Amino acid sequence: MVGSGTTCLGALNAVTHELVTEINTTYITATSVCALLHTIARRAGSVPVTLVLDNARYQRCVLVQDAAKQLGIELLFLPSYSPNLNLIERLWKFVKKDVLNSRHHQDFKRFQSAIDGCLADLPTKHREKLATLLAHNFQTWNNVSLLGA
Repeated sequence: MVGSGTTCLGALNAVTHELVTEINTTYITATSVCALLHTIARRAGSVPVTLVLDNARYQRCVLVQDAAKQLGIELLFLPSYSPNLNLIERLWKFVKKDVLNSRHHQDFKRFQSAIDGCLADLPTKHREKLATLLAHNFQTWNNVSLLGA
């Protein structure tokens, strides 16, 4: 998710729905991804971690691959153009709808505060909505008959 002047890179635990973020005031880069990997590794302890990623260039680079290997994190890259398979994309869509849909924020500080508030409310206020939104139901289009439509 990107707001004017702030970027947020996130990882979502597919089982517990715990959100881990890396927030900065520049751009998402390989360095940001590595920082997120370190945070995930610290929180996971000795539990094996597989991180599902899209195909952003900064996620596939040698720096990220080496950091993941060093930390014992398996990287699983989704096929191109498959946001329906990525739970974090569902979460970002929810946050955007909750914070931005038909709303005007007078300044950046209030906009950022609204996003922070939404993220803070994920395990409480938004828990029921997220339970269905983040279910492991994935729609794929393999073996679909074009004539059946």
